[in-house]
Amino acid sequence: MSHYFDLDPNLESNIREISFYLFDKKYTYYTDNGVFSKSRIDEGSFILLKVILPLHLTGKILDLGCGYGPIGLTIAQNSLDARVDLADINSRALALASKSSAKLGLESRVTCLHSDIYEKIEGPYDSIVVNPPIRAGKAVTYQMFSGAKQYLIDGGSLYVVIRRKQGAESTFKYLETVFENVSTIHKEKGYWIIKADK
Repeated sequence: MSHYFDLDPNLESNIREISFYLFDKKYTYYTDNGVFSKSRIDEGSFILLKVILPLHLTGKILDLGCGYGPIGLTIAQNSLDARVDLADINSRALALASKSSAKLGLESRVTCLHSDIYEKIEGPYDSIVVNPPIRAGKAVTYQMFSGAKQYLIDGGSLYVVIRRKQGAESTFKYLETVFENVSTIHKEKGYWIIKADK
């Protein structure tokens, strides 16, 4: 079975656009077969954006496991003084993010990186945002969480969205073993938004 984080090269492409509204602004991105939540923005990403956009993140930001880019590209459109790196192992998803970035005229501030977790990541970052690929398993998702500390500036923050029934509580406890300060900044529809500060 093919997973969105492990692209089947034989999977037929069907590029299309999806749109959503947040704070009365419309966002439109390219999507395709073989990527996570191909037909609409997933609820976790939407809730994460609803929480972090009002924080007006600045500086250098990493969207790790970006998929076709709804989180990182939306941040880039709202934080005009931020530079955003989008990283994913799925080459099709990353190509879609790059295509959307070009259409939106964000190429001067957005970089797309084909990376197996932190393999091609340099940093340091002011903020890292992660909507983890739960089906990839804890060995992958926990590496995304723990590795973030190395790539954050002192005072930088990791933002994670995760459902309670998919391990939010255990993720929170794990992050407490890695980061100095961990807090749940929002809960909605079973999703937790967790912030971990370096």
